[in-house]
Amino acid sequence: TQNLISRFKSHNSLGKKGFTTRYRPWFVIWIEFYKTKAEAVSREKFLKSGKGREWMQKHIYDY
Repeated sequence: TQNLISRFKSHNSLGKKGFTTRYRPWFVIWIEFYKTKAEAVSREKFLKSGKGREWMQKHIYDY
């Protein structure tokens, strides 16, 4: 997203139904910045893959 604050506001308080409402509150545990949308989409696809989930278990879930 280009506006993290508004994205979280919509997930945590604006939505009345849907996937994100069941897992409230949402909070930030990791942020990465990219120069292009293509780089960000590529990284997101990796993180949603098996190897990406392994990376997250090793680097992020320890916090």
